[in-house]
Formats: sequence, structure tokens, C-alpha cells
Amino acid sequence: MQPGLSVIVHGPDPQGHLGELLDALAADPFTGAEVVVAAVGDWARRQAERRAAEDPRMVVLPLPEGTGDGAARAAGAARATGRWLHFVHAKDGLPVGTLRTIADRTAELGDSADVLVVNHLRSTWQSTGAPSGDGRILARAGRSTVALADFPQLLRLNPVLGNRVVRADFWRAHQALLDASQDSTGTAGEALCDDETYTAFAVLLYADAIACLDHVAYEIRELREQSLPSVTVEQRYALIGRYERLHRLLAERGAPEGPRTVLYDVMVRELLRTFVRSEMPETAAREFFTRASRAAVHWRPENHRRPAGFEGIRRSLLEDNAYTKYRAFQTANQKRREVKSVLVAGKRQVGAKLRDRLYRRALSEPVDPHLAVFSAYWDRGVACNPAAIATKLAELAPHIRPVWVVSRRNAALLPPGTNHIVPGTRRYWDVMARAKYLVNNVNFPNAVVKRPDAIHLQTHHGTPLKRMGLDQLEFPAASKGLDFDALLARIDKWDYSVSANSHSTRMWERAYPSRYTPLDYGYPRNDVFYSATAEDIRAIRDRLGIAPGRRAILYAPTHRDYEVGWTPRLDLASLADRLGEDTVLLVRGHYFYGGAASPLSSLRRSGRVIDVSSYDPVEELSLAADALVTDYSSIMFDYANLNRPIVIYADDWETYAKTRGVYFDLMAEAPGQVAHTQEELAALFETDAWRDEAAMKALAGFRRRFCEFDDGRAAERVVRRVFLGESEESLPPVVPVDERTPAPTPEEATAWQAPQPAPTSDSSGP
Repeated sequence: MQPGLSVIVHGPDPQGHLGELLDALAADPFTGAEVVVAAVGDWARRQAERRAAEDPRMVVLPLPEGTGDGAARAAGAARATGRWLHFVHAKDGLPVGTLRTIADRTAELGDSADVLVVNHLRSTWQSTGAPSGDGRILARAGRSTVALADFPQLLRLNPVLGNRVVRADFWRAHQALLDASQDSTGTAGEALCDDETYTAFAVLLYADAIACLDHVAYEIRELREQSLPSVTVEQRYALIGRYERLHRLLAERGAPEGPRTVLYDVMVRELLRTFVRSEMPETAAREFFTRASRAAVHWRPENHRRPAGFEGIRRSLLEDNAYTKYRAFQTANQKRREVKSVLVAGKRQVGAKLRDRLYRRALSEPVDPHLAVFSAYWDRGVACNPAAIATKLAELAPHIRPVWVVSRRNAALLPPGTNHIVPGTRRYWDVMARAKYLVNNVNFPNAVVKRPDAIHLQTHHGTPLKRMGLDQLEFPAASKGLDFDALLARIDKWDYSVSANSHSTRMWERAYPSRYTPLDYGYPRNDVFYSATAEDIRAIRDRLGIAPGRRAILYAPTHRDYEVGWTPRLDLASLADRLGEDTVLLVRGHYFYGGAASPLSSLRRSGRVIDVSSYDPVEELSLAADALVTDYSSIMFDYANLNRPIVIYADDWETYAKTRGVYFDLMAEAPGQVAHTQEELAALFETDAWRDEAAMKALAGFRRRFCEFDDGRAAERVVRRVFLGESEESLPPVVPVDERTPAPTPEEATAWQAPQPAPTSDSSGP
């Protein structure tokens, strides 16, 4: 049976990236695509053959060392049998789920389009997963199929072949033109033989119909420039030849002014950028500028208008071939930027000095005993343990005024009437200086002074499985960029440290060694797990759109320090299909942002997959869920309070434990069943294994250990001890785990719903 999609991996193995790419493809569960590896050289061939031995989808096409990218693409396309072709360079990557995403979209298209353009991420040797700017263009196009003449802005998309998926018949009909090589004189030559950028443009110029998909389906890896061969002068000149050839192609096809104008703007911008940034010898730079000038004049559309400002001046000088004037303009502009930079830096210094003077003056004023500052998650808003404490404070100590520290961006999201301050403002420093109480679930900035008569309450925001604080010193992947001296200085400001269990208390003492007082009171944010009613749970599920009787599974994975970007761990579409229509997946993960173009869109419309990545508070999600699936997130410790099933999805436990460091072996002390593959995870929920006797026995032991102090009165204990100064002995004692009654399950909440009264007859009727 002909596959719908052929992924053509082509090239040598640059800096070991081919192995990563093939491993990712092998791990992808989607079976409706073939993978043709046009492996250049013996090393790439061995890498490919080793993976192909275990993956029937992979076909290895060995190519001699030194085979160019264009020839490798052509060989791979000739071997491919799919109806659509996705060219992936060996140095690049494919996000998890890409195969299904592209296969589903191209299946919808059939023969109605020649090319499908997709979004991408960009990674470098020092950073991973930066979003592209192409999303704005693709979002405007939506899921429509367009002609380039009607939407020429597509020529502004990043010109790489990996973000264009090409219909196989279209590719073969035009291959000689798409991948052939001619220099600017029209003769065959080496200058353009492996010019992927030319091919990326050409497929759009030849296509009669182009489909768009605003979904990240490619990762461009930019190798460090110093690790690549130096760019020759002839290659610089070939850049001009590329654009001249593309313009000739547009002219031959009788393209309207729109595409010609956009391509012209793209050309001039890149030629000027190359001229300015490339350190060419003087003679070569003059020649490049002259050739670029001729191209700019020759291919300028008749009604084209230069942009205003500096860009317009630069283009005018280029068209006039005014090399000497351009260099003078360039030097003057550089000096202008330097002067501006000095002025800006001076203003910042003046501002900092003024801030410091005002802050020191405020610090000399008496502390306000009725002023409390709250912050959570680096000034994100009203959340977590600080929010629960503030709520109880209003009940038990209304004479204390709470003020929240919130970033300018998040201030608009605050509940109406919330008294708040924005970091860096004059009022911020005044309030920070005078507040008696400083409450945070992370740390305040280093510049915040801890006054002797102020009280600093550190609430934390989770029970530690992973190594924290000074315990990260042995794990470079986790401690990269951490200033441990500054961390210790912040810890020394703490007066109290809230803890949910003895494990946390011991780990905090080890990871954050200082003289603060531990408060073994439980986490205030978890109080709601013992106070929520059946009506509350029904209301939350209604807000989320979960129909009565449906099983809701909350999926909440954690971050990996060894992955700078985000890697989704599950194929949600496949999992939802396996679990059936009576199961809803509540997904709290950064990668679930596909918008209308996501392959999960139909599942979202039916309410079977609900994106809750931005839903707050997370405690409401826990109350709404019948079960939790997580990997190593601290949400498991909080959710255990509900005494509902927890399943651990540990597909990379060994890697995580070695790179991040952990305090105990979760595999040996899990709160329920453990799955290592998606197949195992689905199988657990297809039966009652997710909540069988063994699972609930493991959960009971986990609750006794990690829900030790959480009994629904943690916030009250904190407020009475810290804000009201009551003695430890007078506080409400902690209720033993086995004597607590958590909130009802969703099933119980539905069963307890009071029946609606029968309608009464209307005596005024006929």
C-alpha cells in the first residue's frame, strides 16, 4: 500500500545530529509514513542501518562521501514511494508528533495543493527551541489553499526546504528546474548545486496551489559558524546569482507585481545584510556591492517604492552604486548607535541611583506592622501557597493589608480590586522597604533588603523529588547559570520555611542551609482538597466542559533540565483514540499550542482533549480529575491528598535521575502504577489496572509519607503562628492521614447531586 508521506533524511552526520534525528523518528509511534535515509558517507550509513534494523519504516540509501545535498535529495526522492515528500536535513530535527501532523494534513489535501508550508523552531549550538517569526504569516493564511499571486507574503517565510512539504508528482514534474544548477549567466556550474534556499523559494514559485499549516513541524539547527568551512568570495557572489535566477523564473511565468515586489524586498534586504556583516576583502566587497547594485536596479518592480528612514537611504545608495558613500553612512550610523547606547546607559545609571536613594530613604522609615507583601512564581500573580495564606489572612487578621507584587504584563490578569505593585517602580521600592511581612513561594530579588524587624516567610511550591538548592552543585545540567553565593544570601533572609512533610523539611535543611524556622504545617494551597464540596467539583467540571459521566485524566508532565526546549512525551491523538469517547484528557503542557491547525483540533472540538496549560488555579484541575498522569512533577504529592489514582509515565527515568538528580527512587516508591511506554500507559487505562488493589495500596503508603501535614488547616496554622504570633502549642493539631476525609471524587459528586424537583402544574392554565 502506498504510504501517504515519505520523510527523506539526507546528508552526512554533522556533529552527531543524524543519530538524534533517527532516534526521534524511531520513537515516533505513527506507522503511516516511510523514512528514506539518503546517508552520505560510511558513518552516516552505519548510523542509519543500525536504526533501520529495528524499524521497518526505514529504508537506507547509501551515498558516497562528499555527495552534495542536492544530489542526496534527488536520490532520496527517486527512492521514495509516498504521495508527499518531506525533506529533512541530517543536521535538523522533527518535533514529536510531526509525522502524524503532516500525514493528516496532506491526506486532507490530496491533489488540491502542490506544497504544504509549516511552521518551525530554531535551535543553535547554545540554545534550543526558539519560535520562528513565520507564525504571523501562516496564521493570516489559516488552513486555506492559496496561489502565490494572491498571498505573496509566503515568500517571506524562512527559506528552508524542511518547512515545505512537497507533493511527489509535483516534485518529479519540476525536479530538473527545482534542483538544477545555473549561475547568474545561465550556464551550469557548481555555485548553486547545493543551494537549498533556491529550491525552497522555487517550489513556491512553481506551485499552482499552496496550503498552509500554522503548526511547528520542523526544527532548524544552526551549527556554530566557527565549526563550518569558511564562505568563499565566489559563494558570496552566487547569492546574487540565486536571486537573479529566481526573478527570471517569475518573469518567465508572467508573475504579477505582488510576488515580484516581495521577492525584490527579500533580495535587497539579504544582499545588504550580507555586505554589511561579511568580512570580505576590500576588492571583493566593492565587487559584491557593484553586482548587488546592478541586480537591485535591474529587478526593481516598476511601481516599487523604497521604505522611509535609514532603510530607504541604504537602498538608495545601493541602487546608485555609491560604495564610498555607503561606507561613510555605515560608519556614521555606527557612531550614532554608540552615542545613543552611552546616553541610554547613562539614563539607566541615573535611574538606578535615584531608585537606590529613594529605597534607602524608605528603609529609614518605620516598618508598617499592618503591611504584607505577597508574590508567587516570579511575580506571576495571585497563586499557590501565598494566595491561600492571603485568603485566610483576610479572614483571621483583616487588619493586615496585603499587597501583591505582579509583573506589568500580568497586572491586567489580576482579580478586580487587587492591591498590587509593579517591580522597579517607585511605589514598589517604597512598599518593599516598609512591609512587615514578605511572603513568596520563590525568592525575592537580591536587591530587596531584609530588615531586622521584618518577617520573611518562604512557602515553597512543591515537594522535592528532584535535587534543589546546593544539592544541584553535582548536576551541571540542573545548576547551569545558578549563582550559589547569591542563593545563600537570599536563603539567609528567610525567617520561616513552610513544609508539607518531614521529607521536605529534611531536604530543605540540606539544600537551603540557614537559621530559619521550619513550619511543619502542610501546604496552604492543598487545604482546598479537604474543603471542596460536591457542588464545587461539579461547577469546576462544568467550566472545563467535562460532561457528567466522563472519566477525566489530568496529564501534567514536568520540565527536563537536559532539554532546553520542550519535548512532548505522548502522542495525545493516538492515546485519546485508544481510551475512547468516554475519556477526557486535561493536558497541562507547553507544547499543546497548535491552535485551529493542530491535528488534535477535532478532539478538542469534541471535548475529549482540553488544553489547560494556562488554567489557574491548578488545584481546580486536580479536583476535576478522576486520575492523574504525570512523570516527575511535584503535582503528584499534592494530588495524593485526594486519594485518587496516580499513574507515573516514566519514559526517561534513568536519564532524568542522572542529569537532574533525585532524592529517592520514584520507580521503587511510586504512588501507583508505572508505565514506561505509551502502549503500557494506554493498557493501564483500558482496564482497571490504574486503580486496582495494588495501585491503591501504593497510593496509601505514598499519602502517609508525603501528605503528612496536609489536613485542610495549613493556612490557618501559618496565619496564627506568623501573623498573629500565637504559640506553637495553641495551633490546631494535624489530623492523622487515615482520619481525614478528602473532597468527593467526580463520580461521587455526580451521584450526590440533588434531584431536580418535578415541575408543578400551573393552576392558571386551561
